[in-house]
Amino acid sequence: MITRAETIARTGSRADFSPVRLVKQLFVRAGVLPFFLVIAVIIFSLASSQFLTLQNLTNVARQSVYLVLVSLGQMLVLITGGFDLSVGTAIALTSVVSASTMIAVAALFPDLVWFVIALGLLAGFGAALIVGVVNGIGVSVFGVSPFIMTLGVQSVGAGTALFLTGGVPIGNLPYEFGNFFGFGRVAGVPVPVVIALLTIAVMWVVMNRLRIGTQFYAVGGNVKAAHLSGINTKVTLFVAYVACSLLASLAGILLTARVESGETNLGGTVGLESIAACVIAGVSLRGGIGRVENVVLGAFFIVLVQNGMNVMQIGSYMQMVLLGSLLILAVIIDQLRYRMILARR
Repeated sequence: MITRAETIARTGSRADFSPVRLVKQLFVRAGVLPFFLVIAVIIFSLASSQFLTLQNLTNVARQSVYLVLVSLGQMLVLITGGFDLSVGTAIALTSVVSASTMIAVAALFPDLVWFVIALGLLAGFGAALIVGVVNGIGVSVFGVSPFIMTLGVQSVGAGTALFLTGGVPIGNLPYEFGNFFGFGRVAGVPVPVVIALLTIAVMWVVMNRLRIGTQFYAVGGNVKAAHLSGINTKVTLFVAYVACSLLASLAGILLTARVESGETNLGGTVGLESIAACVIAGVSLRGGIGRVENVVLGAFFIVLVQNGMNVMQIGSYMQMVLLGSLLILAVIIDQLRYRMILARR
């Protein structure tokens, strides 16, 4: 006959299945996001009956596309142990350069609309590529702090965008550009959403199935150990910053198509928001930890919170205060989670 003591010895103590332990396990694995999400849904649902409607949630999903793309790039550099404050500049330069190129080329080839658009897209991606290359070289080759490097590039890029436009939006873009990339649909699904879904799928494969994804995690976990194991850490860091800028550039293209003009202020707060989305999604600021699907949900959460604050008629200035406070809280909780992860090892 099996005694109660033997049963507990075989299956573990009852505390293993207690709600507190289950909550701790969820917190360690997924971070603070599930808890924040539940709290936000409860608060905003009580504030307005329109919040949980299908129309509103669909609108949130559509609006979150741009932040999702930027956050996926931010995730790469955070996993490698850095971060990128220049993603807003990459968006602004992409918008301004692509719009300027389309206007200039359209004057020469007025009948070749898609040729004009293609050159504009290439020019926009090229501008963002320069941002990524400069960041990557500074951080990986010269060992400059990611904070200093990306902050300096952010300032230079923002000034360049303002110099090119004089602070005036660039309009009169080809109708087909905005009609397709901003408002077009494929099989009933908005084009920006299709592009975001494809990007998410590619990023998941990269981070979970390809060698470069493993290298990102290895460099962020311990750069010296990664180097000793044969990983070219400089190339890995370089690729992370270039990819981050290109993903931000993709968001810049879609935003430019959405507003149908090249503008320098499109990426104003996206740097803060993308970092907040990643940290809330469980991406560690110490590097080496983060998952694609969680980051997507984190970006959705940030846009959901902004939507909820609009529903509650909270002013834009106070929204900045609340988002900043949310980021600080998420960072503090991330430190607690990191200690809990170390304690389990």
